[in-house]
Amino acid sequence: MHVGLVGLGRMGANMARRWRRNGHTVIGYARTAASVDALVNDALDTGAHSLEDLVAQLPAPRVLWLMVPAASVDATLAELVPHLAAGDIVIDGGNSWYRDDIRRARELAPAGIHYVDCGTSGGVFGLERGYCLMVGGPDEAVATLDPILRALAPGVASAPRTPGREGTPSTAEEGYLHCGPVGAGHFVKMVHNGIEYGVMAAYAEGFNILHHADAGVAGHREINAETSPLSDPELYQYELNLPEIAELWRRGSVVASWLLDLTAEAMVGDPGLDRFGGVVADSGEGRWTSIAAIDTSTPAPVLTTALYSRFTSRGEETYGNKVLSAMRWGFGGHAELKKDT
Repeated sequence: MHVGLVGLGRMGANMARRWRRNGHTVIGYARTAASVDALVNDALDTGAHSLEDLVAQLPAPRVLWLMVPAASVDATLAELVPHLAAGDIVIDGGNSWYRDDIRRARELAPAGIHYVDCGTSGGVFGLERGYCLMVGGPDEAVATLDPILRALAPGVASAPRTPGREGTPSTAEEGYLHCGPVGAGHFVKMVHNGIEYGVMAAYAEGFNILHHADAGVAGHREINAETSPLSDPELYQYELNLPEIAELWRRGSVVASWLLDLTAEAMVGDPGLDRFGGVVADSGEGRWTSIAAIDTSTPAPVLTTALYSRFTSRGEETYGNKVLSAMRWGFGGHAELKKDT
């Protein structure tokens, strides 16, 4: 198949390479011409220096795959759609909110342009590992895309078959799934990323407890009248080797995972993770998962708390903590605990 790829960042370029490895033709476009030219004969068969040029190089019906930030999708479509025709397919492979997918599909329908949303998981390792794809859209359009979805997916051999599954593997076993109508793909990816927030927070909190297992060691922390002292310091005398614990848990533990693999790798040579500041972004999916949980009255305390912990990491709680200090000073004259400098 011929694929027009809009967005040639780390994920987009590697997806293009994977398509080409599987015999597909990729024409790519990015805002910077130099970025396009640098990838020709590597990730791309040919490049385009405008969206109009990109569309002109594709045979009809055209397949346009967008790998741009969610905030840029509408602007990209506004520039792209005037060059498209009925029967063309536009795929948003980024992390858009599923509600935007529903709106966009409705807006494109009168022109006969098919809109497909594809939640894409795999990150910078997708070139070799493959990409887990969660797809939403009309049946006919998604069926047309099957060859390029299969080319991106990890394949059955990427994991042992689940006991009880027999016969021809489903596409889910291949690593891609048509989840339902427009928006379903990004809805599933949204919850996937909400779960990711929770799993990552669990690892982070657990390792932080291990990090503080020496809280009873003399001189570990300053004690003053405003801080409740550690009642049994003799119970917290462990100076643990966190890189070795991470490495241990990778082998035979029920908490083993790729995220733990990455944690262990990060700790090699840098046990204190000193090269990181601990300021954690959230790109939207965690928020949207929490909104969906509220809308559907579905309890999700772990995922929501994990989202709030990211807000805390960025200092968003600072003013609230100042309010707490002000109240303690007001009702009891309690001096504020000074942070270590």
